[in-house]
Amino acid sequence: MADSDRHPQDDAGEAASVHTEVVVVRHGETVWNSERRMQGQKNSALSARGLAQARALGARMLAETFDHLYSSDLDRAYQTAQAIATLTGHEIKVDPRLRERGFGIFEGLNREEMQQRHPAEYARFRARDPDYTVPGGESPRQFYERSMACFADISARHTGCRIVIVAHGLLLDSLYRAAHDLDLLAPRSLDLINASLNTFRHGGGRWQMLAWGDSAHLENVTVFQEA
Repeated sequence: MADSDRHPQDDAGEAASVHTEVVVVRHGETVWNSERRMQGQKNSALSARGLAQARALGARMLAETFDHLYSSDLDRAYQTAQAIATLTGHEIKVDPRLRERGFGIFEGLNREEMQQRHPAEYARFRARDPDYTVPGGESPRQFYERSMACFADISARHTGCRIVIVAHGLLLDSLYRAAHDLDLLAPRSLDLINASLNTFRHGGGRWQMLAWGDSAHLENVTVFQEA
């Protein structure tokens, strides 16, 4: 069709069809995950199981087609992204905005320790006020706005591409809420699975969830113990 035969609605339709596919991966299991400690923005090494999950994830992504690989700058996410990059050859683009929510004084503590050492702050935290900021950390609203601005920026930067982002559980939660129009107090019905693939489509300022918790590659994960 010649340019002179085009109609404005044709261009509008093409623009609406352009989208970015974003596959978000939660990092492999860490030592603090297994101990149920609050990680936040502190570093905790991948556990033996987490390393095995990362290897299985890398093998899975070798069979996938994608254009760019992003990672949080926290060690657990970057180490998981490295397991992908080593096999696929993608450059890892590091973005600190992909960090987990900052939990300030709670980081490194388990639930009992948080309650014992900081009872007043823990009570406010448990009340789930979206605007309560844990001392030294972020409020749920601050975190949500930060993470969603980052996702939107990466998506817009690579319109029409398929992007893999290795990040953290609560960033996944943010995308889930955006895709389902849930407010910050509404319950989420699905689990945040380490090293799983969670696929979203972004276009026209909206997020759509395509797949959640794809962990087929983890079914035969074997943890090798050192002699």
